[in-house]
Amino acid sequence: MSAAPNALFKSLADPTRRAIFERLVHDGEQTVQVLTDRSGVSQPAVSKHLGVLKLAGLVRDRRQGRQTHYSAQPDALTPLMDWITLYGAFWRDRFDRLEAVLNRMDQ
Repeated sequence: MSAAPNALFKSLADPTRRAIFERLVHDGEQTVQVLTDRSGVSQPAVSKHLGVLKLAGLVRDRRQGRQTHYSAQPDALTPLMDWITLYGAFWRDRFDRLEAVLNRMDQ
């Protein structure tokens, strides 16, 4: 597996990071403070999670005065979707073969 899907899986493996990413996708750009208020974890923890998401390319930050605003980058999920598509086709083929074998056994 290439580095891109690995980084995406790793960053989204944490439920807090997934929740932050989903909130940004659903609600749009938000500050660290707003994300902290809604996350139930400390501001340093939210900042650390945002850093991991940013390294994976899943969020982008924008400074405005003293605040940093974060927005989701859903297109960054493309390598993950490509990986899922590849293995989806693999398993469909395997199940089709199994079905053919089972049909031959019935005859």
